Amino acid sequence: MPTGLSESQATVEDIVREVSRLKDIVTDAVEEGVESAVKAIKKGREAARDSIYEARRTVKQQPFQAMGVVFAAGVLTGSLVAWLSSRRR
Repeated sequence: MPTGLSESQATVEDIVREVSRLKDIVTDAVEEGVESAVKAIKKGREAARDSIYEARRTVKQQPFQAMGVVFAAGVLTGSLVAWLSSRRR
């Protein structure tokens, strides 16, 4: 056999090994990214759940203050909508 043929086979084998190694690296990186995203989603859900619980508890403890905040938000929203609609004319 000519020496050039065995060298090219070794080169192909080296390339196949290198591609396989790179594939493993990319696969690991993607799996780590997915795991990080799942953890972030779980933390976000827990934070939202805690915020909702805290808001419900605050409304139960201070109902008149909660009504005042909702009333003020409604007045502010209504004023903003009225102002924006008057500017269009």
